[in-house]
Amino acid sequence: MDLELFHIFRNTSLGRETLLQSAYFCKKVGLLPFIYIPKHLKLIMYFENNAIQIDLDHSFLNAPETAREHATDIIRSQGLPDPKFFEPQNFTASTLPDMPVNFDYMCCPRIISDLSSKIGLGSIGPQVRGIIHSARFPVLIPCSVYKQWQSILVFFGGSANALKALRLGLWLARATRLPIDVFTQRETHDKKYYESIVEDEGLRPEMDKRVREWMFFESDDFINNLYEVPHDALAVVGAYGHGVIRDVLFGNTLEKIQTQLPNNLLIVGPYYRTEL
Repeated sequence: MDLELFHIFRNTSLGRETLLQSAYFCKKVGLLPFIYIPKHLKLIMYFENNAIQIDLDHSFLNAPETAREHATDIIRSQGLPDPKFFEPQNFTASTLPDMPVNFDYMCCPRIISDLSSKIGLGSIGPQVRGIIHSARFPVLIPCSVYKQWQSILVFFGGSANALKALRLGLWLARATRLPIDVFTQRETHDKKYYESIVEDEGLRPEMDKRVREWMFFESDDFINNLYEVPHDALAVVGAYGHGVIRDVLFGNTLEKIQTQLPNNLLIVGPYYRTEL
C-alpha cells in the first residue's frame, strides 16, 4: 500500500514554501501527497485517545479560485504525479469537517491557528503540539522557507520515544540513501549507557553500518551544542519522552530551541506506532 503525507494547503507565498517542503519530503521518501484545501476555518481530527479541533488562520482560505491549480503545480515541480485532494464527507457540525487521521505522515507549519507573522518567533503552537501528542504518525515541521536536506540527524536521549525516532531515522536513511548522524547530550550516564540501550534493542548492527557520526556531548550547554547540527539535515526528534529531549523540545526552553535550530523537523509523538 502506498504511503501518504497529509497537507493542509494555504494558498499564500508562505504556504507555497511549506508545500514545496512537503513535496520534497514525498520525493525523497517515496510518498504520495494528500492535500486538503480548506473551505472552513475550523476542522476536527478524531484520534484514538483524543479529539482536536483546529481553528485555522484566516490565510488558509486565501484565493480559493487558484488554490488547487497552485498546489498541483507545486507538486509537479518536484517530479511527482498529481496529488490527491481530500474532500470531507463527514461533518461534526455544518462548518466543522472531520479530517482523516489514518495517513502515514502529516506536514504542519509551526503555527497553524495564529497569525502567520508569529511563526518567526520560533514557537510551536498549542494545536500543532496537540496533533503531535495524539497522532500515530510523525509530523513534519518545515522551515519557513523551502530548503532541501542532504542528511538525517536523530536526537537520541535514551527514552522509549527516542528509540522510535532512532528507528524512524534509520529507516529514512535506508529509504533515501542519505547519511545519518545521532546527537546525544550526556545527562547522568556515560556513552556506554546509551550504547547498551541500542544494543538491547538490536539496533547496533544497523547503527554501525549507517551512522556517519554519533555526536556525544559530555558537557557544555545544550543550546550551544545545537550549532553542530548540520544546517541541511532533517532532524528527527522524539517528543514527550524522558530526559533532555522532553525538557528541551516541549519544556521551558522551547522558544530558544526553535530559534536556534531552524532545520526541518520530523517529530515523533508518544502514540507513534511503526513496524519499521
